[in-house]
Amino acid sequence: QVQPVESGGGLVQAGGSLRLSCAASGRTFTFRTYAVGWFRQAPGKDREFVAAISRNSVKTDYADSVKGRFTISRDSVQSTVYLQMNSLEPEDTAVYYCAAYNSRNYYYLPVRQSEYDYWGQGTQVTVSS
Repeated sequence: QVQPVESGGGLVQAGGSLRLSCAASGRTFTFRTYAVGWFRQAPGKDREFVAAISRNSVKTDYADSVKGRFTISRDSVQSTVYLQMNSLEPEDTAVYYCAAYNSRNYYYLPVRQSEYDYWGQGTQVTVSS
């Protein structure tokens, strides 16, 4: 069992950058057997998929709205997953959540929220215009 813990949110001007981190905690301190995804929820809107990385980090996927601006990655010891966010827009303002999916398939990329087993508490990102 793993508990994702997000950090790195904050207030940034439009056009700026932030890097979110998702650390593995709980009974295991590694995402080694997990695919990991980022989701976000803006005020008054449903939570939506942002990005995901497969268990072996070979495959990634992004929402169309963030392609070319956001990059998901994980560190070499598999304890932290990052979301580098560049060219931020006011529309990116949301609470960002990290989630982990215990995956037997090294290449599988879950994009539906219902697939994920463990969720973090979220971190607020606010982009001012």
